Amino acid sequence: MLMEIAALNAASARALDSGKLEDWPGFFLDDCLYKVTTADNYEKGYQAGLIYADSKAMLADRVLALREANIYERQRYRHILGIPLIEAGPDGAVTAETSFLVVRTMRDGQMMVFATGVYLDTLKRDAGGGWRYAERIVVCDSQRIDTLLAIPL
Repeated sequence: MLMEIAALNAASARALDSGKLEDWPGFFLDDCLYKVTTADNYEKGYQAGLIYADSKAMLADRVLALREANIYERQRYRHILGIPLIEAGPDGAVTAETSFLVVRTMRDGQMMVFATGVYLDTLKRDAGGGWRYAERIVVCDSQRIDTLLAIPL
């Protein structure tokens, strides 16, 4: 199970890092939650997120908006992922906690540590037996979030 979930995390990160954003919603169940928040807001129990989607369709809409409507400076991500810490959850679900670091490279070649934090995931098996995210809460360590948070983390 550890290797399956680590592979899912790697494939999801690769979709974002390689610019294949249209593939990214496919790592989620139809009924899912994706939220980007800060550690402080998470600890206080605040429900709003910097990015918030409560279905796979909303994730696909976000990707479509990134491709066709939003204007932002061209950039690339590179995810460095930790090993997921997995625990059994209810009804065959599992929870996983995975540390991440994202380096962002801008069009001019400038690189910076863009975000660090932890993915708090709830995963369930899909109809084909593979793992998918039922919930992914992205908890960023810093309170300072760049206004260029266009691409999902």
